[in-house]
Amino acid sequence: MTRVYVPTTLDGLAALAADGELPASVERYVADSDTEEAEYAALVAAAVDSAALLQGPGRRVVVVADLADPDGAVPLRLVDAVHADPADRPADADPEDDLGWYATQEIGALLEG
Repeated sequence: MTRVYVPTTLDGLAALAADGELPASVERYVADSDTEEAEYAALVAAAVDSAALLQGPGRRVVVVADLADPDGAVPLRLVDAVHADPADRPADADPEDDLGWYATQEIGALLEG
């Protein structure tokens, strides 16, 4: 299995929850090793792309999943966690602030704000 970090938005996360997967065509990052530093670098790169998807203020979202095919679709059942900005993140927050960690069971609450 390969851990992938998929940049998205709250709308993309809602689509994942509704459709049961993210398409294979979405951008993703893979850590170049199993070290904590490499995984953090992949998460940060995905967070930067998430911010670009927002095209303005909003909450960055990164979906983390372990996949047999790192280029394939990302099924909800293989999602390990979601990283996202807190709902009360100020618009002028540092773009390099760390994202919060959410279990897959918290996706509904995350989408509600």
